Amino acid sequence: MTGWEKFRTKLFLFGIGLLRRMTLGVRVALIEGERVFLVRHSYVKGWHFPGGGVEPGETAEASAVREVLEETGYRIAGPLKLFGVYLNATASDRDHVLFFTCDRFEKERSFKSGMEIVEAGWFDINDLPEEVTKGTRRRLEEIFEGKAPISRW
Repeated sequence: MTGWEKFRTKLFLFGIGLLRRMTLGVRVALIEGERVFLVRHSYVKGWHFPGGGVEPGETAEASAVREVLEETGYRIAGPLKLFGVYLNATASDRDHVLFFTCDRFEKERSFKSGMEIVEAGWFDINDLPEEVTKGTRRRLEEIFEGKAPISRW
């Protein structure tokens, strides 16, 4: 592309971004046998998979790797597998989540409670906390019970 074509494309995409205001997030199911790692946030109820927003210029996979390390202390050591793409209408009608699974990771540091993540831990899929969110519970059913994925988080 010429310099003008690059500029025109960036300007066009910027305008579309202002109009559509789509957001993209990632979540990751760290799976160890029949256990899954979940986090509890300070600002929203329930237990969730670790994850967060994809930053400008960041790939979804890089975002997932970063968020998992920040929120759990685990470093992804193997491939992330894209499990599904979901509309998270509880956040907004423009929020999408890329959901990954991973069964290869290494503990880089111990979990430390902070301003964003107040609690985290491993849970047997047959003994989950009552406060697991509906979306989190549904994804676990899709992964472990083979239920058909639905497109809404």
